[in-house]
Amino acid sequence: MVTIKDIAKAANVSQATVSRVINNGPKVGPAKRAHVQRIMDELGYRPNLAARAFVTNKFTSLGVLVPEILDPFMATFAHHIEKLCQSMGLQTFITSGHNDVTKEKLAIEHLLDHRVSAMVLHSKVISDEDLLKYSELCPGLVLINRLVPGLEERCVWLDNRMGSELVVEYLFSMGHREFAYINSDFEIDDPQLRLKGVKSCLTRHNVKLPNSAIAYAPPFHEGGAQAVESLMARGTKFTALVTYNDAMAVGAMNFMLDQGMHIPRDVSVVGFDDVVYARDARPQLTTMRYPISMMAQAAATIAIQSAQQQTIDPTIQRKYTPSLIRRQSVIERM
Repeated sequence: MVTIKDIAKAANVSQATVSRVINNGPKVGPAKRAHVQRIMDELGYRPNLAARAFVTNKFTSLGVLVPEILDPFMATFAHHIEKLCQSMGLQTFITSGHNDVTKEKLAIEHLLDHRVSAMVLHSKVISDEDLLKYSELCPGLVLINRLVPGLEERCVWLDNRMGSELVVEYLFSMGHREFAYINSDFEIDDPQLRLKGVKSCLTRHNVKLPNSAIAYAPPFHEGGAQAVESLMARGTKFTALVTYNDAMAVGAMNFMLDQGMHIPRDVSVVGFDDVVYARDARPQLTTMRYPISMMAQAAATIAIQSAQQQTIDPTIQRKYTPSLIRRQSVIERM
């Protein structure tokens, strides 16, 4: 990591001069300031944002990275962080990375360039190694819905596997024995963990989930329709449809309704997340409630306390388990 000492040596100036340039201080002429800044850029220097905030006694903003701003789940997540920041007089910068490594890295680096010393990242595609490096540059960096070895104290995450196990256990208690699963085709860990949970619970009940009963599609409304259409085209028989998220669940229900099927008499459907349209769907969607409000506030609090070099509140919860919300899309099989 490049230090002030390295910059001073390369620029042939004192460390005090470099410090003044970094902190936009006085007593540095325009030409020398430009020269030092050029050396900083060439060496790829980024200031220690937490230390800078401590020295200048300024902490005014928090950055938020989400995959998609239009996603109702992500919008809810960002809203709760922004609400907390507003109550503390902080500005929130929200950006998206579209589940693309290059775009996510660029978004994080833009936040660093704007001297954002606290960040909450919902990143699934950047490597653990790169996230560890970013955490060194920004000690107020916190990850949500991800557990990274070495950053455990700065991770707030959901037990996705347990959530899916609870779904299947509930459906099994309702008499269902023929299952199908529609999953996200995104190459991140959430779909894998949720599928593992489904299979694990079914295995305990001596029920197999063949590959023909699993369909993959983008995790949106249209993807849910595509996935269930694929299952039906294969002739897959199922009375219970477990879905990756609420968007796919509603899309699948609408497709089946358009085919003249009845929900839940013909097929019971369970979602995951409990976003707003789970309650607006017809029938209303039984789903797993993701405690996004609590998780978002916990992550933002850890980020802010870390950036301000405060002792982290030991009562802040980091691991969460979703809870079953029973509505109208599941019926008992006799």
